[in-house]
Amino acid sequence: MTDNQTVQAYTEAWTQSIESISELVAPLPEDSWNRATECPGWSVRDVVSHVIAIESELLGDPRPIHSLPRDLRHVTTDFARYIELPVDKRRCHTSVELVGELEYTVIRRSRALRNAKHTPTEQIRWPAGPHSRELPYHELLRRRAFDVWVHEQDLRRALDAPGNLDSPGALVSRDVLLELLPKAVAHQAGAPAGTALVVDVTGPVEFLRTVRVDAGGRGTVDESISLAPDVQLTLDWETYVRLACGRGRPGPVTVEGDRELASRILANFSVTL
Repeated sequence: MTDNQTVQAYTEAWTQSIESISELVAPLPEDSWNRATECPGWSVRDVVSHVIAIESELLGDPRPIHSLPRDLRHVTTDFARYIELPVDKRRCHTSVELVGELEYTVIRRSRALRNAKHTPTEQIRWPAGPHSRELPYHELLRRRAFDVWVHEQDLRRALDAPGNLDSPGALVSRDVLLELLPKAVAHQAGAPAGTALVVDVTGPVEFLRTVRVDAGGRGTVDESISLAPDVQLTLDWETYVRLACGRGRPGPVTVEGDRELASRILANFSVTL
């Protein structure tokens, strides 16, 4: 694809996921908004508030003035405090208010994306508190498509409303997570030089990839097949996503090969903040 086609694909993936969130939560009864999600410390209400907050900040809206309570156990870093502030600010909002704000934010953000004059490689500020920096426009859109799809799935699991596991956002998320997989294996799990890991993912999004750790301890991932890997993990797509995003206790994983190394890799599989 050309750079402009890539921008359009990421925009469409974001649009499909965020509109799905809006449609999912609009009819919810009030008590469903308090259901816990797999995001530590966050309810359905909080996940929706987070999506609203990030898109609002990208629109240039000022961050709310608010003091966080000191007893939020899941808030342990400066980045977590940055993310939590607009979420906590909205905890007193009704479901009607949140649905209205989400719908209005989607309208505004969609209009802004349609009218954007940025080139695909133009540097744009990525709002992430202490991790804020500039990213190419196409990369910012890719990260938003990924983040919104992952949170759509958080909401669907919490509400027992499965769907969109093979949507455009799912395919963007596959590519993002595979790009980060070598880091999980080589650095977080400390797999030794020469390690070959095969990951066989089944279900709505299928793929087979090999991660190799070179003599310098650097990991790479490719589509070639290792015939005698040190470890092979076989799991379904949703389990892969939950593991890679640090979500709860995922479904079963079939392990072949070095079980101690496999345990270390699985314990360090999460690549998201």
